[in-house]
Amino acid sequence: MNNPARTLVMLGILGCVSVHAAETKTERPPNVILIMADDVSWECFGCYGADDYSTPNIDALASKGIRFDHCYSTPLCTPSRVKLMTGKYNFRNYTHFGYLDPQQKTFAQMMQSAGYKTAIAGKWQLNGLYHGAVGHDDNTRPIKAGFDEYCLWQLTAAKGGKQGGERFWSPPLEQNGKFLSKQDNHEQYGPDIMSDFLCDFIQRNKEQPFFVYYPTVLVHNPFVATPDTIGDSPRTHDTNKAPKNANAQKANFVAMVHYLDKIVGKLVKQVEAAGQLDNTLFLFTADNGTNRSITSRWNGQAIRGGKGGTKDMGTHVPLVAYWKGHTPEGVVLDDLVDFTDFYATLAEAAGVQLGSDDPVDGRSFLPQLQGKTGNPRDWVLCHYQPYWGKFPGSQYVRNETYKLYRDGSFYRVPTDLLESNDLAGRSLDSQAASTKDKLNTVLQSAPPAPPKKAGPQAKQRPIYPDWKDIVDPND
Repeated sequence: MNNPARTLVMLGILGCVSVHAAETKTERPPNVILIMADDVSWECFGCYGADDYSTPNIDALASKGIRFDHCYSTPLCTPSRVKLMTGKYNFRNYTHFGYLDPQQKTFAQMMQSAGYKTAIAGKWQLNGLYHGAVGHDDNTRPIKAGFDEYCLWQLTAAKGGKQGGERFWSPPLEQNGKFLSKQDNHEQYGPDIMSDFLCDFIQRNKEQPFFVYYPTVLVHNPFVATPDTIGDSPRTHDTNKAPKNANAQKANFVAMVHYLDKIVGKLVKQVEAAGQLDNTLFLFTADNGTNRSITSRWNGQAIRGGKGGTKDMGTHVPLVAYWKGHTPEGVVLDDLVDFTDFYATLAEAAGVQLGSDDPVDGRSFLPQLQGKTGNPRDWVLCHYQPYWGKFPGSQYVRNETYKLYRDGSFYRVPTDLLESNDLAGRSLDSQAASTKDKLNTVLQSAPPAPPKKAGPQAKQRPIYPDWKDIVDPND
C-alpha cells in the first residue's frame, strides 16, 4: 500500500535532484571558440564599414553581440600569436619569428587544467622551423602546448621544405600525429579540411566544455581562388600561385575574405546543431594588418594594408564577441583591448583563478561581454621587434585617441591614420598634454625599447621575463 508521506518525501528528493541537475547544467562554464584570421584588418569587414567586402556571418555576430572598436595586436603574425597564447607582452618571451618557447604556459594549458577539451586547427608555425630550434621537428608540440587535438599547417614541415607546401589547394597538413601529404589531400581545400576537423571536434565534445582555437590560414597570400570561385580550374597543389595581375589578386583576396566569413557561419551552425549555441562564446579577431599589396575602400576612403608596420593599419584589428543570452545585442564599445587580455578573459570565463605561473600583463574583458562596465584599460603597449624581414623595431603606448612612441613622436590617430602630423614639440591643448604625460609615465615603467634594426640574423635579442607588472602603474 502506498505511503502518502513517503511519496511526498520522494517527490521532494526528486525535486531537489532535478533542481540540482538544472543548477549543475547552468554552472557549466561556457565553451569558447576563438577565431583569428591571418593578415586582414578592420577595413575588410562589413560591420566595421568595409565597402569592398560582404561578411554577413561576422556582421551577424556583431549585430547580435559586441563589436570592439579598439582591439590591438602586434604588426606581424608570430609576435601576435605568442602574445595571444601566453598573455604576455613580447618583451617577456618573444625571441624568434616562427617560434613559441615550449617552456611558456599557454591559454590552452590553462583551459585544459580547468576541464576543457581543447583543439587547434589552422596555422601553427611555432616550432622554430625558420632557425632550426631544438624540437622543431617535434609533432607533439601542440599537444604539449595544451591541445588535445590538432589539424595544422607548418608544424614540422616548412612551406619551402621537402614535404612542405602551400596551405590552400592540396595542402600538406598534420593531424593528431599523422602527416597528410599533398597527395593525401589531393584536390581538397585546406580551410575546408581544417574547419571540418573542428566541426567534428565540436560534435564529439558537446557534452563537456570545449575550447577551440582557430588561427585560420585565410586570408594570407598567395591570393588564389576559393572553392566558390575556382570553377573548373585545376585544384592541384600547383594552383597555389597567385595571378600576376594586381586586379586579379585583389579579386581573389576579396573572395578569400568572403570564404573566411562563410567558414565562420559554418562553425556557428555546427555549434547550434550540437545544441550549444546558448553556452558558447565566439571571439573573432585577426593577427595583424592586411597585406601591403591590398588597398580597400573603407567608409569612402582608400586604406592600404599595413602589415609589418606600427601604424593603425598594422596593429588595429577587429574583435567581435557573441555569447547568446549573455552579450548585449548590437553594442559597440570603445574599450581598449590588448592581445595580452585574451588569456585573462578566457581564465575568468573558465572560472580559473590565476596563479603564480600565469601572466600578469592582461586584463579580462569578460565583464563587458556580460553587459557590465568591467575594468577597461587606460592604454595598450606595443613592444615590437619581429626579427624578420626589414621591419624595424619600435615601442609605443596609446589609448583610443593618442599614440606616443619611445622616440617622442606623438600622434592623434583617428584623424591621422598615416601618422604624418607629429604633435611632438607643438603646443597641445590640455587634454592632449595630460594624455601625453600619462602615456609617457607608462613608457617610463616599461623595459627599454627593442633594437630598431635587428633582422633574422640578430645576435642580441633582449627579453625581460621578470619585468614588473605594468598593467596599472599604481599596482
